[in-house]
Amino acid sequence: MTFQWTAVAAFLYGEIGVILVLCLPFISPLRWQKIFMIPLWSKMAVFWNKMFLTIIVLLIVLFLDAVREVRKYSAVHVNEKAANVNTNAFDHIQMKLFRSQRNLYLSGFSLFLWLVLRRTITLLTQLAKGMASHAALETQVNDATEAAKKYMAENERLQEALSEKGSSKKKESAEATDEKLKKEVEHLKAELQTTSDALHKANNEVTAVKKQSEGLKREYDHLMKEYERLQGSLNEAEDKKDQ
Repeated sequence: MTFQWTAVAAFLYGEIGVILVLCLPFISPLRWQKIFMIPLWSKMAVFWNKMFLTIIVLLIVLFLDAVREVRKYSAVHVNEKAANVNTNAFDHIQMKLFRSQRNLYLSGFSLFLWLVLRRTITLLTQLAKGMASHAALETQVNDATEAAKKYMAENERLQEALSEKGSSKKKESAEATDEKLKKEVEHLKAELQTTSDALHKANNEVTAVKKQSEGLKREYDHLMKEYERLQGSLNEAEDKKDQ
């Protein structure tokens, strides 16, 4: 095996190993993203696209060369087999054909796995960004939920405070109303007492007037009796004078 195909075989085995490592289930995409953010990889990322295209071109050239070799030795193999040449020459051609086919598989699988490796790294990076965004959104949602719960608790507390304040206002209003009613009752009691005193005084005055009237009536009756007695005496005196 020549140097170039030895390098291609080593590159193929390296690709297989890297892909197997990237496919390990216990290493999360976020961990791979942290690994890719190492300063060494960050420096290499600048040349990543150029390196990728360069390796693609080299593998395509080697693949096409292997295809050419396979077609060449396949045609020679058929011709030599038809010509019935000696066994050594036929085995040599058979060996060349085998090596060209081996090189074809090496370059072909290397090219295929190189594309798969790039796609795998791209998907891991995108998945890591998506997981990071999801974690950030989940954190924001949790923070928003906690804030909403806090605001709801604060709202309930304010509502309770307003309710207590309203009840205290109602209580103060009821106490003020009771105080006002008490004052009105006291005022009415005072007026009733005043009216009762005035009525009692009026009753006393009426009683005094009745007593005075009864005294005047008795005095009038007495005077009438005296007048009748005097009138009788006067009539008797006139009768005696006439006789």
